Amino acid sequence: MIKQRLIAARPAFKPAVMSMIIGVDEAGRGPLAGPVVAGAVWLGASTIAGLADSKKLSGKRRAVLEAAIMAEAHWAVGVVEADEIDRINIFAATMLAMTRAVAGLVAKVGVPALVLIDGNKTPEGRVADWCWPARAIVGGDATEPAISAASIIAKEHRDRIMRDLALAHPHYGWDRNAGYGTAEHLAGLAAHGVTPHHRRSFGPVARLVAV
Repeated sequence: MIKQRLIAARPAFKPAVMSMIIGVDEAGRGPLAGPVVAGAVWLGASTIAGLADSKKLSGKRRAVLEAAIMAEAHWAVGVVEADEIDRINIFAATMLAMTRAVAGLVAKVGVPALVLIDGNKTPEGRVADWCWPARAIVGGDATEPAISAASIIAKEHRDRIMRDLALAHPHYGWDRNAGYGTAEHLAGLAAHGVTPHHRRSFGPVARLVAV
């Protein structure tokens, strides 16, 4: 009887779909402001031409591809804000954003056979909620279509966030530099100080906060 009660208490996990390969990539590890964002994409039967590393695409081309991915594939994003980045560090935040993105996609489409992640590390063993088979691929955003699609979703989503934040904080050029430490951004920091969206654990910001 005890064994039966334990079995009945377990969550009803859906079995992995053997053909489901999810691609994952992030955007925004390096900026001084704004969140880190991860995208997760299952292309399914979609064959979207022109997928590539988002960093090598023009903004116009990324927008076109993002629209195609959203219309033809399955996708989700995970976001970790600046204050959480400061609490747990940027590497841990990136792993957490990836976990949130995959969890959001799994809730829509079911458990994947494999998650392919751009880079040399996965959240497996690093984030408690990660529970899917995963493989890291260095340069995967240029070689694996699902990862390329995820990089586009992540980049476009984050850029929109930064453009929206720039409306409330116009002195830093976030609509142009996406929060990276450009001369314009650093000049804005020196003149106008630190906002709630700045990463206070990052060097140029930390030095201002310490003054």
